[in-house]
Amino acid sequence: MQIAPRKVINSWCMYDWANSAYNLVITSTIFPAYFEAITRGQTPDNEVEFLGRKFVNTALYNYALGAAFIVVAFISPILTSIADYRGNKRNFMRFFCTMGAIFCSLLYFFAPQQLADGRIALSNTSLNIGIFCMVLSCIGFWASLVFYNSFLPDLVPHRLRDRISARGYTWGYIGSVILQILCFIVVFLPGAFGFDTPYERDYMPARVSFVLVALWWIGFAQIPFRNLPISTVKERHERKNVFSNGFLELKKVWMQLKHMRVLKLFLVSFFWYSAGIQTVFLAATQFGAKELHLPTAKLIITIMIIQLVAIPGAIFISRASERFGNIKTLMVVVLVWIAACVGAYFTYTDIQFYILGGIVGLVMGGLQSLSRSTYSNLMPETKDTASFFSFYDVTEKIALVIGMFTFAYIEEQTIHFGGMRNSVLALIVFFMLGFVWLGMTMRALNKANRQ
Repeated sequence: MQIAPRKVINSWCMYDWANSAYNLVITSTIFPAYFEAITRGQTPDNEVEFLGRKFVNTALYNYALGAAFIVVAFISPILTSIADYRGNKRNFMRFFCTMGAIFCSLLYFFAPQQLADGRIALSNTSLNIGIFCMVLSCIGFWASLVFYNSFLPDLVPHRLRDRISARGYTWGYIGSVILQILCFIVVFLPGAFGFDTPYERDYMPARVSFVLVALWWIGFAQIPFRNLPISTVKERHERKNVFSNGFLELKKVWMQLKHMRVLKLFLVSFFWYSAGIQTVFLAATQFGAKELHLPTAKLIITIMIIQLVAIPGAIFISRASERFGNIKTLMVVVLVWIAACVGAYFTYTDIQFYILGGIVGLVMGGLQSLSRSTYSNLMPETKDTASFFSFYDVTEKIALVIGMFTFAYIEEQTIHFGGMRNSVLALIVFFMLGFVWLGMTMRALNKANRQ
């Protein structure tokens, strides 16, 4: 195939630069800490009311995030089908990006009120705004990525995809860190931006950060929206029934998996340890804020540590896999995750939390990248790679939902005797199940190689 012009390829990479700020600021750092802070103290058990039911504040956050991923898991096959059958990917990508950025900016209105007597209170209306905007911005973010990823095979041949994909990842990392630093300045120096009252210093920097993320995301996204190719009218009408086709493709993959023992065993192991990995990353900031009472600045430092060590960690794990094999390396990394969960249960200081963040960062990126490459290596020779990876992505999203719901439920049920620490221990079960199924995968693979 013909390689796309350099300008088009760089424009594609620029979307990673644009949207990665959302994943860092909203999903991982400032917003989770802000949510915990403004919903704290509503009752002795930190309960808030949402849709007529009372929830522990951090449990509600995890339930809401899990609900967003249920939607994403459901619509992903439809979106993948649209991408596969060459619908107008650029317009769909623009729609979900715009949707995500708008609702991200509306998080500005998720704020407590200062009452006449000086007390600070969070109204149910404001909480509803925060939850719905968080869920819808999350859906917009992940749905736009379906179309973003689907552009890569159209731009470069197979031999260049790893390199261009890595370039996009690198640009995304740089872009997200730059915006995070800008948000740091607002958070650490509120007086320089005219936030002088105690209320403004406590709440305005985070709210401004949400708007900055939205503007950064939608602003830089205009570059790929202007330069990425648009499909022709003929291509847009080439296939019918794209809404049902995505699920039919998943069913076809499932039927094939029944006859692929090694790949099936690996997917089961991937399902279990993915439930643990994603939940740890998404709940890390809440844990630091609620259990260790760390200020936002220290929580952000921890997430930055994770970001910084993730790249060398991925390189180290990749080289280890070349020497010892993918499955053995994955088993060792999963054991490290189990140790990290045990360590988190006994973590009480900020230094311990930083060290734990470094360990998590070293194994997080490596486990995710090695899992995807292992799945790719175990796949059969097929031209239908998009359907197989759609199945992989849906598996990951469903696992994440189960992990988040389990984490939230256990915290609510044990709020008076351990709470979130018990939730962390419960994640060990997911990693142990993943480890056991990896062992079964290795035995099946060795048996297949001997035959």
